[in-house]
Amino acid sequence: MGMKILTGNANPELAEAIGAYLNIPLAKTSVKRFSDQEVFVEIHENVRGEDVFLVQPTNFPCNDHMMELLVCIDALRRASARRITAVIPYFGYARQDRKPGPRTPISAKLVANLITTAGADRVLTMDLHAGQIQGFFDIPTDNLYAMPVLVRDLKEKYTSREMTIVSPDVGGVVRARAYAKRVDAPIAIIDKRRERAGVSEVMHIVGEVAGTHCILVDDIVDSAGTLCNAAEALMSAGAKSVSAYVAHGVLSGPAYERINNSVMDELVITDTIRPTENVRNSKKIRPVTVAPLLAEAMNRIAHETSVSSLFD
Repeated sequence: MGMKILTGNANPELAEAIGAYLNIPLAKTSVKRFSDQEVFVEIHENVRGEDVFLVQPTNFPCNDHMMELLVCIDALRRASARRITAVIPYFGYARQDRKPGPRTPISAKLVANLITTAGADRVLTMDLHAGQIQGFFDIPTDNLYAMPVLVRDLKEKYTSREMTIVSPDVGGVVRARAYAKRVDAPIAIIDKRRERAGVSEVMHIVGEVAGTHCILVDDIVDSAGTLCNAAEALMSAGAKSVSAYVAHGVLSGPAYERINNSVMDELVITDTIRPTENVRNSKKIRPVTVAPLLAEAMNRIAHETSVSSLFD
């Protein structure tokens, strides 16, 4: 019984980098569309009795990539794979983890049910927007953190005396504290009030930021409004510079224009989501790879050893 790695169309470059790290070529698979955009999957090699890892984030177009994931899982189950691990570096619908109001769905739970029903035996993901989503699955779920990769990059650029780690909102304080502990730096918090969906207003800063390089940390950057507003507030408060380190670069709508025109020196993201041409061409956005981290976790799952010790 061996280990095989498959991928859909969401982020083949990440899957190839994981395969190269483990010295395992990707299994030959076709993930195509009929003329009406219906998803069709065909696996071109034997996976019977194999430990299969399917690498497929569910970023834009989210619903297309979600269907690819589900259909691939079904194909593997019907091909008698021994164990199917859905490797979802970016888990779409994670922001819908609770009912924000009456008559609204908990879509993250629905997606967890779909993945389980399709036939996945376990899930490996990274920086879930809400940790409790692990409990939405009735199968083993490992949630990795991009923090070691981003902290390594931080330490190469700054010393702890120069940095202040900043949470862009109150909800991210735990994450900011974890970063600050690893780099031995103080923290600050942006207190903001959101008047309506998609629009954020910075109110004031809790903590000392004057004369330091401020590092905003978050799990997702989508429209980039919060980050850019926070950066302006920090510079107005006397920060030497502002950079941001974010696990998932969703970067939708006006995000690229906002970041390129912002006071931020740099936005560092990971490749959990396939970097677009806009990312590659931007002078202010820099992706770093999490392929070795995912590869190590997959290898440990395959050999039944500890995944959590990656973060000790």
